[in-house]
Amino acid sequence: MPNSLIRRERRANRRVLRSELRRRTAAGRLASSCHRRPRSLATVAIASGVAKDTAAGIANGLRSVAKRIGLTPAATARTRRTVAGGRAHRSHSVARWTLAQVARLVAAYKPRKAEYVAATALIAAFAGGAR
Repeated sequence: MPNSLIRRERRANRRVLRSELRRRTAAGRLASSCHRRPRSLATVAIASGVAKDTAAGIANGLRSVAKRIGLTPAATARTRRTVAGGRAHRSHSVARWTLAQVARLVAAYKPRKAEYVAATALIAAFAGGAR
């Protein structure tokens, strides 16, 4: 086998390893940011390992549970970023949830859909309220 083929295979292997390392690093960074400060429900779900399409549905379910049990998130001011990378002039308020609040929501949430049940278990383990 010529050296060029071996080099090409090694280069491809290193490329795959680098992309996997970037993916794992980003996942760890997201998880640690969720432990440090309040985040949105969908972000907490994604950080716990739930698929993105399922995360939106389970976040809606958790919001309805919050309304039912009377739990309100912290309102945080957010400034939108512009296309050029700057800051917009107006801020808007967004809802952010701590992990303790998410654990309470998950404990009160009783989903019927099988993928939501599995996602709820992942979020409960991530938030500390094992289910």
